Amino acid sequence: MKRVTGIGGIFFKAQDAPALQAWYKRHLGIDVQDWGGTAFTWTDAEGKPVAGTTIWSIGSAQGDPFAPGSATFMVNYRVEDLLALVKVLREEGCNVLEKIDDSEYGKFAWVIDPEGNKVELWQPPEGQ
Repeated sequence: MKRVTGIGGIFFKAQDAPALQAWYKRHLGIDVQDWGGTAFTWTDAEGKPVAGTTIWSIGSAQGDPFAPGSATFMVNYRVEDLLALVKVLREEGCNVLEKIDDSEYGKFAWVIDPEGNKVELWQPPEGQ
């Protein structure tokens, strides 16, 4: 079974999210949208879009969307079969959170790595 197949997103917190978003937009040319991030569309070697995107987002340090993780960032990894992977990770003794979300955006689960980082696992909807 394949486990991780790619990176679906990178999310991090900032003390002043609007200022940091503006810095990335101005200095690195990232097209930061009103929601605080952007979606990078995947392309093939010729630059033609292929199915898939990687989300990049800066959010406010207020609140704790990465709890119970302790880091200021969270990486979202794409997976092919979320439920099978969650089962295997639990059997291997990993700290997998009980909650599994299933929405129009796909299926999501979370695991805490040995350093206390919350890691998001994402199975995109069919065709993505």
